[in-house]
Amino acid sequence: MKVDSSLVAVVTGGASGLGHATVVALREAGAKVAIFDLNPDTGEKVAAATGATFCQVDVLSDESVDAAFAKARAANGQERALVCCAGGGNAITTARRDRKTGEITFFPADKFEWVLKLNTVGTFRCVTRSAAGMMTLDPIDGERGAMVNTASAAATDGQSGQAAYSAAKAGIVGMTLPIARDLAREGIRINTIMPGIFDTPAMEQTPQEMKDALGAMVPFPKRMGAPAEFASLALEMIRNGYFNGETVRLDGAIRMGPR
Repeated sequence: MKVDSSLVAVVTGGASGLGHATVVALREAGAKVAIFDLNPDTGEKVAAATGATFCQVDVLSDESVDAAFAKARAANGQERALVCCAGGGNAITTARRDRKTGEITFFPADKFEWVLKLNTVGTFRCVTRSAAGMMTLDPIDGERGAMVNTASAAATDGQSGQAAYSAAKAGIVGMTLPIARDLAREGIRINTIMPGIFDTPAMEQTPQEMKDALGAMVPFPKRMGAPAEFASLALEMIRNGYFNGETVRLDGAIRMGPR
């Protein structure tokens, strides 16, 4: 699929981090882009800076996602590319004993469910809507659309406190191939990226010495990933018509330890 002025794309979580970098890369290639993000202040600023269309959206809500796709398509037309970067997590131990008081607590189920709903269900909610829209298009060079999901190295290397986040990201990995098979007859491809440690806004409050230590954990190159490197792979997954049903680690060969 060509990534040029003929392409219409939607990027969820497009106002910051990996999503922002993907919006920039798509716009630099000439594509029309709609940013789906919960934060209107950041989203409007990024849209103004990149020439994209901002759609405020909560991926936890069917109504919000449906309205965002309607707005995006009214502005840019039916998308042929979807990149899902919206997500998040928490860090809670499955069960723990307070070292001072001896009190035993456990991971609240509602907080576990929230992480799965945000990441796995939120991604699937956007994928289903986009796939249905792509199915209305005429194929170009045999394909109607391409999608890219964002999982995490935590899907397989989850650290202590990441039970919910790891489960959510593993869910994204697990659904990639079945979705590719579901949509194959319609000429729609889907792939997933599993990023490792990336220098995103989530790292802004991290002291530089800790950032350096995190980067040093990576076998090569010994640094955190740059969001532009994620965006580069996302665009290649859109461009390459034989790239389908695959999950790719993008992590400098790191394998996370238990902590």
